[in-house]
Amino acid sequence: MTTPYETVRDQLLDAALDHVPFDGWCAACFEAAIADTGLDRTVAQAACPRGAVDLALAFHKRGDDIMLKRLEETDLSALKIRERVTLAVRSRIEAASAPNEKEAVRRGVVLFALPHLAAEGTGAIWNTCDLIWAALGDSSDDLNWYTKRGLLSGVYSSTLLFWMGDESEGNAATWTFLDRRIEDVMTIEKVKARVNANPLLKPFMAGPMWLSRQIRAPTRAPRVDLPGLLRPRR
Repeated sequence: MTTPYETVRDQLLDAALDHVPFDGWCAACFEAAIADTGLDRTVAQAACPRGAVDLALAFHKRGDDIMLKRLEETDLSALKIRERVTLAVRSRIEAASAPNEKEAVRRGVVLFALPHLAAEGTGAIWNTCDLIWAALGDSSDDLNWYTKRGLLSGVYSSTLLFWMGDESEGNAATWTFLDRRIEDVMTIEKVKARVNANPLLKPFMAGPMWLSRQIRAPTRAPRVDLPGLLRPRR
């Protein structure tokens, strides 16, 4: 269910997208969006306390929503995992294919490269990758939960940067680049699988696995026995 503030943000975002390519995600853009929509300034500021920063994050979330809708409407059962991930990343990037939106993405990258907003940008990318894995049915709750999202964040970020400068027809060069990056990730996963299957190497994963469980389960009792591999020798 859409809240009144979300409706206001959507109206402001639609108006802002006409100004972002020229002004960027800034105070002038936010003021222009208020003027274009005719919304009361108090209402607009209540919906977006940080002005254009909140609109930029709303723009990113809109792309996530479009991607999820496409994945929900697509039969993924016949696709291999790498094909599903490729489709998800491609769908997310294509979510910003409307006029002015590619430049809006570029301006957003500039905005969230600022030191005081870098954490916001990183969090938005991480959330996108978390949504992708959740939509693809990932149920991992150990170190794999982090490695999958971390690796995918790298794939998504690098592909997005490539796409921003891609002038090939139909973004063909971007999708070729994406295929190469996915292949890199799959190679890492194959190596990790070999490590886990090797009885001599598997114990070395015990430490990271244990640490991952502690981070993922903060409600556990604070007194936790370390795995034998990590216990100090007496």
